Amino acid sequence: MNLTLKIWRQKDSNAKGQMVDYKVTDISEHMSFLEMMDVLNEQLVNSGDEPIAFDHDCREGICGTCSMYINGEAHGPDRGITTCQLHMRMFKDGDTITIEPFRASAFPVIKDLVVDRSAFDRIQHAGGYISINTSGNTQDANAIPISKIAADEAMDAAACIGCGACVATCKNSSAMLFVGAKVSQYALLPQGQVEAAERVKNMVAQMDLEGFGNCTNTGACEVECPKGISLDNIARMNRELLKANMS
Repeated sequence: MNLTLKIWRQKDSNAKGQMVDYKVTDISEHMSFLEMMDVLNEQLVNSGDEPIAFDHDCREGICGTCSMYINGEAHGPDRGITTCQLHMRMFKDGDTITIEPFRASAFPVIKDLVVDRSAFDRIQHAGGYISINTSGNTQDANAIPISKIAADEAMDAAACIGCGACVATCKNSSAMLFVGAKVSQYALLPQGQVEAAERVKNMVAQMDLEGFGNCTNTGACEVECPKGISLDNIARMNRELLKANMS
């Protein structure tokens, strides 16, 4: 395939960015999207130009760092995948592909397609953990009965990789699907009950402090989420917050 790529280039967070056109040729439909980007970067390096900065790590759909906004969709036109799992067979010869960083005031651009998602880390640090000391009193894993439904829902929530697609695709740049998933994975299990009220209040307060928008139940976040995190987690977070504020 021969493609035209319109890619956002921005030297740093203080510079003014712009879209720049590039041509790539002989792209195999079996390549992943990031392999195609590698081909382009090799082409740029060989010609003495600055390669395009983009995040990547595992390239297995696990780490969530490869986030790109492709043709107006977080992670591109496929569903249930991250950018590294997107393959070029989703495009046609002669296509023009627009590639941008995730857009949100809480995700400032660092360079080109790389954004700073440390806001998610700070939300996690505010309460996304269990701090009860169990040293010397550790119980067997099967000592506390947990229903299969609760265990399955907790695991589904814990599948969130924090890529930020929910924020990027939301018209309000809301992080409530991410926070809802991180609250839910503890709220559904007995180990998370001890700090439940403090956890949800602190995480929601930090989310607001970071400048994320509110949820208006559009549902775009769930559609674009590579792990299919359910909107049910937002409802659970709201319920947990209400309980915490009434206690």
